[in-house]
Formats: sequence, C-alpha cells, structure tokens
Amino acid sequence: MIKITLPDGTVKEYSKGSTPMEIAKSISEGLARNVISAKYKDTIVETVTPLNEDGSLTLYTWNDDEGKKAFWHSSSHIVAQALEELFPGAKLTIGPAIENGFYYDVDFGEHSVSEKDFPAIEKRALEIARGKHDFKMHPVTKADALERYRSQGNEFKVELIENLEDGSITFCDHDTFTDLCRGGHIPNTGIVKAIKILNVAGAYWRGDENNKQLTRVYGISFPKQKELTEYLQLLEEAKKRDHRKLGRELELFTFSQKVGQGLPLWLPKGAALRERLEQFLKKAQKKAGYEMVVTPHIGQKELYVTSGHYEKYGADSFQPIHTPKEDEEFLLKPMNCPHHCEIYNARPFSYRELPKRYAEFGTVYRYEQSGELHGLTRVRGFTQDDAHIFCTHDQLDAEFKNVIDLSLYVLGSLGFDNFKAQVSVRDLDTPEKYIGSVENWEKAEHAIINAAKAKGLDFVIESGEAAFYGPKLDFMVKDALGRNWQLGTIQVDYNLPERFDLTYKGSDNELHRPVMIHRAPFGSMERFIALLLEHTGGNFPLWLTPEQAIVLPVSEKHEKYAEKVLKSLENHEIRALIDNRNETVGKKIREAEMNKTPFMLIVGESEEEHNTVAIRRHGGEDLGSIGIQDFVDLVAKEINSTLKSFKN
Repeated sequence: MIKITLPDGTVKEYSKGSTPMEIAKSISEGLARNVISAKYKDTIVETVTPLNEDGSLTLYTWNDDEGKKAFWHSSSHIVAQALEELFPGAKLTIGPAIENGFYYDVDFGEHSVSEKDFPAIEKRALEIARGKHDFKMHPVTKADALERYRSQGNEFKVELIENLEDGSITFCDHDTFTDLCRGGHIPNTGIVKAIKILNVAGAYWRGDENNKQLTRVYGISFPKQKELTEYLQLLEEAKKRDHRKLGRELELFTFSQKVGQGLPLWLPKGAALRERLEQFLKKAQKKAGYEMVVTPHIGQKELYVTSGHYEKYGADSFQPIHTPKEDEEFLLKPMNCPHHCEIYNARPFSYRELPKRYAEFGTVYRYEQSGELHGLTRVRGFTQDDAHIFCTHDQLDAEFKNVIDLSLYVLGSLGFDNFKAQVSVRDLDTPEKYIGSVENWEKAEHAIINAAKAKGLDFVIESGEAAFYGPKLDFMVKDALGRNWQLGTIQVDYNLPERFDLTYKGSDNELHRPVMIHRAPFGSMERFIALLLEHTGGNFPLWLTPEQAIVLPVSEKHEKYAEKVLKSLENHEIRALIDNRNETVGKKIREAEMNKTPFMLIVGESEEEHNTVAIRRHGGEDLGSIGIQDFVDLVAKEINSTLKSFKN
C-alpha cells in the first residue's frame, strides 16, 4: 500500500500502482468524469500513470489552469497530426500550451500555410479528436529517438534529443501519431470537442534570428463548442479594444519607421494623459515621503557590470556608445536602480536619516527583437515610475507595507479592482540564476510573505519568478475581458547594497548595510497606458480622460454663449472644448461619441435663455438641461467617487 496526500491534507491508502484516475473514481464518479490531468509529488503526470510511492496528489479539471495546460498541450498534438497529414514532408518542432491555447512551430518546406487552410486543418483535427484515441507515453532510448528523426530528416527534433539525457526521453502516441514529448496529457482525444486555428506567424527556431524561420500555427480548443463561441466573441471585443487601434483613433500616440521600431511618439493628447498620470502618482508619493531625483539616460558600462544588469541584460542592450577617449564605453540605461544607488552613495547617512525614498520617472532602453515588439506593451524605450527605498532591517516591514498601500491606491483609482498578489521567489533547483547569499534571499522572501499576510492580500507563491537580485510581490490584475496582467511590482533587495558598498552608521556607531526596496506601481508608463486603454475601451476615468466635455452650439448664433460656458468650465478646471464647425449637431454628437468624450453639452436658444446646458453622456444617456454650476458639481462628484486622496 502507498499513502496519498490530497490537497485538503487528507491522507488515504491505495494499492501500489494505483493511477490518478483510479484514485479520482474512489473519491467520486463525478470527479473522475471531469479529471483530465494530475500532479504527483510536484510533477505533472498522466491520469493513467501508476503511482508506486507515498506522495501528494492534485487532480485537475478543465476549470484549473494546469488542467487547461494539459488540454491545450494535448490539442497541439492533435493539430500536429492534422498538419503532418495535410502537408506531407512538414517537419514538426515544438508545440507547447500557452496562456490561451497552444501553438506548434513547423517547417512546412515547399508548402505555404495561410488563413484559407484553417477550415481544412480544423476539420481534420476534429475528426482525429472524435476517434477518442488514448494518449500513451512510453520511454525511448536516445539512439532509437535519434534514429527515428534522422530517418525523417527532422534536424530540429534531432537537435532537441541530442541535448537530452539517455533514460529521460519519452514519446507520446495517439492514433497513428507519435511525438517527442515530456508528458502532461488528457486521457484521450475525445475530450476535445472544439478546435479553432487562430492565426499563423513567423518564428525563428529557438527564438534565435540566426536560425531558420519556421511557421508558428496558433490554435485554441475547448471541451464544449459553446465555450469556443464565447471565446471568439471575446476576441472580437478585444479587437475593438486593441490599444494600437484606440491609440490611433483617440490621437494619443504614433510610431515612425524613420524614428525607429519600438520607440513611441506621444501626441499632445497622449502626452497630457501621461502628465496627469505622473502628477497623480507624484502627489501620492510626496505624501508618502518620497523625494524626486533625475538621472541621465546613459551610464558607464562599469556601472551596470557592478549592478549585475550587464550580465543579465547585456545581450539585449543597444550597442555600447564609444567616446573619443580610448576604452571608454557607455550604455543606454537598461535600469534606473544602479543610478539611484550612486545617488545614495553621494554622502554618508546615519540610521536617524533612514529611510531614504528616491523616486523618478526614468526612461530606460532595451533592444527587443523586432518580432517581439507589440504596440506599447513591448517597446525599446519606456519610462518606469521607479522608486528605491533604502532602509534599515528594522524598517523593512513597515516600508514594504506602505508600498503595498500605495500600489493598492493606484490600482483602485484606475478601476483595476479584480486582482491577486503573487509572491515570486527563487527556484531552488537553479541557484545559478540569482546573485547574493542564501541567507539574504531567505530574509527577503520571509519579509515579503509576512507583509502580504499582514495586509490581508489574496496571494500565491510562485517559484522561479523572482528577479535575479531579489524576490518580489507582483499584482496580477484581471481586466474587463478576463485577461490577466502583471501590474505593479515591489522587490526586496539585499544584493545591490552589497555590490555598491552602500552603508549607514548605526546607533552602535558602526557601519551597516541598508536594505533596498524596488517599487513601480505603474511598472512601465507605456505598458500601463496600453492596458488601461484595453481595460476601459478608451473610456478613461473622468479625472484622467483627455477631454471631459465638449460644448456643441446648435447654430452659429449660439457660439458666444458656448464660449461663456467653456470659460466657466475652465474656471472650474474642467477640460473642455467647443465644436463650432459648420456641421449638424447630430454629426458632432456622433464624432464626440467616437472620441469617447464623457459629456456633450448642447447649447441652443432655450439653454442660453435659462443659463443652462443640455447634457448628453457618452453612451447616449440624456441627463436633460441643468445649470452650469450643477454640471460642475456633477463632474466633481463623479471624480471624487473614484479619485480619493492618498492617506499615508
């Protein structure tokens, strides 16, 4: 007998060799019908894998992230079989599950795959799925695995196998199809009821632009056709909310090939939007005791070698800037923190002067591959709302909690109310990825976990997601379309103070190392604005929107009164303008709707006579005619309901 520990802590005994599916059946037939994947002793296994030792077992259904991962990975096998059959000679490479669906990278050789081929691929894949073929794993020797793929002329699989240890290689079979695979499948193909090929794109083998370019086939699948239909409807809504489309329509930003890829140009409305966001955070930061600093856009290479950023980001940096002086090199700044360390180092500090909180909206640069650039979410130059707190060990807990409060204030003020916190810690199996002592890492991780518990955050712990210099707390926000994004991060760092030899004089008159907290509630201004655009569909909170109101005179003879209304609004700091073009009011309203203007103030003879404005809200709601001061009060009330004052 073996002892199996279930997620609720229950320990049950089963016969040696029992499978996850058999254990599921022993719990309930309903559970067994829904189980599609399992994790045994922290390793994903098949539902038919014999369990021969004591250990913990988690059973996954479609409703679990790990269940979806197994479902989509299995679906990639089904689609791969269809691709092999429909495009003879195609060479398969890898086909993982991704956040939404899966992809398979394929060398199609002489074939060309486009949208017109999608229906045939989907049809054949569904025919295979309906066969209810079991997914079966079996071990293969390295020699046999190499022989199989060499005989097929598949140099990609050969390269993968050459890097594997003999005895660790497995194949997965279903129907007539076999693929190199580590495992993690659903019981059989019949569970997949709906498959959609979403698009194809170019992708370099192993992400290296020096390698051959392959075709990446993206797809998604579901256990019910209804769920696919709902997902496709969501995709259509996402297209309408695409920040690139909205940014162009609302005249917020643009890109220029002459300026360079991944380098956004902010138009007047977009620049004003950024400025309001900056001022919003600066006001809260001032109350929280931050001091603003400014650092240059470049730094000597040695600065980033000292910090460790050159080792980690060197390959993704722009080429060094050489000066007339021999052997002198500068880099475009990839991070602000080394500069802030040197600001701290400008003079000695006593423990009585700590914490020091330095904040900066600092622009940094990284050379992202052109194929990975995407609107504002992946750019080569971006501005971080960076701050670094230098504090004593005793101050760390309070400072970290204060940063949590500030981050929650930012998210709440901008309508991001649906989120979870993620504590990102080291991967203990790959210590070479991190700098610093184990002791310091443990102290930093415990500090974050304790602060998250004390603030009552709903959080999960993710191994391997830490920064190379320290663990962090990330806020994982769910947007209006149900997508998850990482917004805002707080990191505890014992390592940079060591590398930069930062000190303060303690009460014992001895020198001590400060602890460093890295913090960025927005993260990147560019990415944050992109996500805010898609979350709101361009309907920003009233306090942030570029124009809060537009005055629409019914005819030319009412323009003078329209100007009086505008002046009154401006005196109350309401952002407004007049549309006095020689167009119908109906057309002006339609265009104001397209521009997402929150309020349309229509003024005609009756409004001028009674000193009122006829209010129409974006979306079509008619609020009737009210006095100008009443409208001012309405705007103030709505802003105050969302934009609270930060209380430290």
